[in-house]
Amino acid sequence: MPTALDHLVIGATTLQQGVDYVREVMGIDMPFGGIHHSMGTHNHLVRLGGEVFLEIIAINPEGKPPACPRWYGLDDPLVRQQIAREPTLLTWVINTDNLHDLVSDATVPAGTPEQVVRDHLSWYFAIPEDGRLLAAGMLPYMIQWQTSHHPSHDMADRDCKLQRLEIHHPMPDWLTQSLRAIEADSHVEVVPLAADGTAKLVAIIETPKGICRLESAG
Repeated sequence: MPTALDHLVIGATTLQQGVDYVREVMGIDMPFGGIHHSMGTHNHLVRLGGEVFLEIIAINPEGKPPACPRWYGLDDPLVRQQIAREPTLLTWVINTDNLHDLVSDATVPAGTPEQVVRDHLSWYFAIPEDGRLLAAGMLPYMIQWQTSHHPSHDMADRDCKLQRLEIHHPMPDWLTQSLRAIEADSHVEVVPLAADGTAKLVAIIETPKGICRLESAG
């Protein structure tokens, strides 16, 4: 059941806040993506080389509140506090051609596959019932695209390329086993921390401003 790294997710209180942050850190402007009516969110998107992309996501103030908690922990008070201070790398996403089986193999409950539609795009996404980040964002969400080609090919290219994705973690063996269960261990480098260390997700990206780092809140 092969998987691939699909995208990275930056959470922001507003899309403008997220766009300004990426412009400052990466030296690029990210175009608007679209609206997720069922989730009450909207986004901006840009390619990161190959079939990988970066997403800025925020709650849509003009959208109808969803019937369930929003994805990516956006209804979590702690997450809201974090992204109010500064846009933050929240988590990452892998894709697969067999989402239901991959979800069943996960050692950490990954949620229920649900269909999501945005404009002409359609996909299945495993969403936890409470919308939480998986292992505080260290474990990836899972997606299965219902498209003829990966949607990153239709996104803007701003000369950015993901060099590597790191997870710094005080329980590296547990994390590696959890990643291996969903065929995701080859997409990241697990960096051991001391037992009292704080887990952190780090993306190393080549940009027009040089090499930059996007990090989760520590």
